[in-house]
Amino acid sequence: MKTVYFTIRTFILSISLLFGVSCSKKEAPMPDNTKKGLFSIEFDNIVGDETLGFDPRVYKNAKGEAFRIKTLRYFISNIKLYKADGTEYIVPQEKSYFFMEGSDRRSRFAKVEVPEGDYNKVKFIVGVDSARSTMPTEDRQGVLSFNPEAGHDGMYWGWNQGYIFFKLEGYCDAISDDQQGDPTGNKQFRYHIGGYGGYNPKAPTLNNIKEVTMDLNPAGIAQVREGLRSNVHLFVDVLKIFNGPYTFSIVQHPTVMFSDFSQNIANNFLSMFTHDHTENFVKSESEL
Repeated sequence: MKTVYFTIRTFILSISLLFGVSCSKKEAPMPDNTKKGLFSIEFDNIVGDETLGFDPRVYKNAKGEAFRIKTLRYFISNIKLYKADGTEYIVPQEKSYFFMEGSDRRSRFAKVEVPEGDYNKVKFIVGVDSARSTMPTEDRQGVLSFNPEAGHDGMYWGWNQGYIFFKLEGYCDAISDDQQGDPTGNKQFRYHIGGYGGYNPKAPTLNNIKEVTMDLNPAGIAQVREGLRSNVHLFVDVLKIFNGPYTFSIVQHPTVMFSDFSQNIANNFLSMFTHDHTENFVKSESEL
């Protein structure tokens, strides 16, 4: 009987030790074999049904005011892609900030690398999120850098410690010579729209961060494949700044910056973007 008890006890102890060793052994992480391809969003600036052109080219808003554009600049950030089953891919933040310079068509692409797949929806922010706006300035790189040679290029309010999300400047002859807000006397309009909510959540300031959602189904989903690029071509209609859901007069509002009225312009951002088409299976090195 004693022999049987010892044998059983030894067997149980052996199994326990074996189990303990196997549980304590850490498994190596699975290798990342996810294939990736290039995905880009093309921001093609237009004014109504015309290609964007600068002064002396003349446009007219819904109020019948003729105007000329001198400057167009804006930030795009926080890109997210979605599959039909609801799967979400968030582009890593450090790779998800882009500066669109209206006078330089080479800047019109937001290019990222994403896992292979068919994506039928994309989201992005017009502006710069609060987390990035409040981190130490030395940690803000790329287009958010404070290096004048490579950074935000005048898209920052030093007095307000925040990025200007969208800048539109130009001329409107209907502005009177003594119009308030135009210290240059050149009948100039200036729209510098920003505001991320401020540092103190208990005392928030203006928050003009806007997230745009584009349904790609009607004009073509993005089919991302390794070694190729899928490009989502969007039109960005600058005229919607004046003629969006909120319609306003340049003469009555020639200068809008950090004020409550800026929220009306920011709300018009959402109507600026339309999906024209998607081009899939483009060679990665192609600029389209």
